[in-house]
Amino acid sequence: MKQIFLLTAAFAVMLATVSCTKLDVKVESQYVKDNFPTTDADYAALYGTMYSNLSSQFGVPYFRMQEMSTDAAILPARDGNFDDGGQYRQLHYHTWTFDHPNVKTIWEWGFGGINNCNRLISVTNASSASDAKKASGVTEIKTMRALYYFLMMDLYGNIPIIDKFPVEAGALPGTTSRDKVFDFIEKELLAVIPNLPQKTGANQKLLYGKPTRGTAFALLAKMYLNSQVYTGKPRYTDAVAMADSVMKNTTYQLDPKYSDIFDVNNGPQISETIFAIPYDQQIPGNQMTRFGFYPALATAYGITGVGFSISMSTTPEYYDRFNLANDIRKSFWLVGPQFAPDANRQPDKTKPVYIAGTTQQIVLTRDLILKPGKPMDVGNTVADQAKGIRSVKYWPDVNAIQATRLNGNDMPFLRLADVMLMKAEAILRGASPTAVNGEMQTPLSLVNKIRARAGAEAATSVDLESLLDERARELSWEAWRRNDLIRYGLFEKEYPLQNDVLSMNKDAARRLYPIPATELQLNSNLRQNPGY
Repeated sequence: MKQIFLLTAAFAVMLATVSCTKLDVKVESQYVKDNFPTTDADYAALYGTMYSNLSSQFGVPYFRMQEMSTDAAILPARDGNFDDGGQYRQLHYHTWTFDHPNVKTIWEWGFGGINNCNRLISVTNASSASDAKKASGVTEIKTMRALYYFLMMDLYGNIPIIDKFPVEAGALPGTTSRDKVFDFIEKELLAVIPNLPQKTGANQKLLYGKPTRGTAFALLAKMYLNSQVYTGKPRYTDAVAMADSVMKNTTYQLDPKYSDIFDVNNGPQISETIFAIPYDQQIPGNQMTRFGFYPALATAYGITGVGFSISMSTTPEYYDRFNLANDIRKSFWLVGPQFAPDANRQPDKTKPVYIAGTTQQIVLTRDLILKPGKPMDVGNTVADQAKGIRSVKYWPDVNAIQATRLNGNDMPFLRLADVMLMKAEAILRGASPTAVNGEMQTPLSLVNKIRARAGAEAATSVDLESLLDERARELSWEAWRRNDLIRYGLFEKEYPLQNDVLSMNKDAARRLYPIPATELQLNSNLRQNPGY
């Protein structure tokens, strides 16, 4: 389904985005307001830059900042290999600085997306389109701009608000407090909801990867659930109301097969997808399988000629949360003796996978035992390479291109199961249970629907602690773990590695990333976050 984004990828260069300090860069293009946009194809290409930019960094640096700063994902060095200047251990130990490559890249990515949205609004309003066409276009753009702002608010907290294009000469934006940014995003989303399309069975393919009314509802639910963190004020009843607004649309249903949600061929047919970021082998950004897979298993999974990292895994403590009988979600972690997968993508115990040139079966070990005296380094012998629990949640793409190692799996950003768990948590934090489509929903009933889909045993009770574990099982490697741990006050919890020579920085100021040094140098109106 991803071919609709191939056309727009070419325009990403032509309509290049810039960070929030480079506000006066002239965009050079053969198109001017007198002749562009006019046709539906023009608009698709123009607006496609919002999506191509989003996909470009979401699957690697954004993912790393959200997951590798937690217990969910870790990328140790292998005798110095994959150390990359220590950037991964800095995420693990919360010792990043304002010149960390991911911190800088994602700031530029996010504000590049915001500035591009501002420019698209200006171009749309200046076009010769009908008032209805303009209104529809501006609604789509503003929703995407709100999404970008949410990502930046969640990561950096106190950020500038830029909502005009072009910005007046010399008017570099100053820092806005996080609560005010929250208010801005909330106002924008509430304003666009009446004009956003509602997902239906008839239009879900057309709207896939684009914002719908459900996108705005789900994003507001996420904001309200985290409002205590973002603004200091709890809004759990509002979180329930937004979750209900999603679930009242019965087009959204839990997909019967959990693995389909993350498959290479996932797409608009996944009924629980609210907003996804599409990828294919031509769209840069999704290298999840490359980083999380064990390369010696490639042939057994039908993959030839594609290189992999051997490093990214999860911590034993995170994996131990996958402790429910018959839970299909556990099977997508690779640990212990390895077998080729069967037609149902489960280990075929009749087909062991051996170390190349031997009759010794590959065994992936759960513990990350570091080499004494080396910072977060497990070594690089054959046995060392097998340290760490790997993931095939995003199933390996047999058509990945060797030169790029890009995968075709779309990455869900908002989906129904997350909304259900958000509602359950909001109720546990003080909101009242509500009925949706005639069914009274409680935290226990919501959790058990999700467990039933996974084939796991039903829960008999649910509290906040067990709900966090349920979110870990359901949403592993979907870039929500940092957000969850901060909300629970557990972001600073340390999981020591054997032979560790480093320790975690437990300063709560690390719940926000710093504004990059380059931005502070270019814009004296910005103020660094506390603690940096």
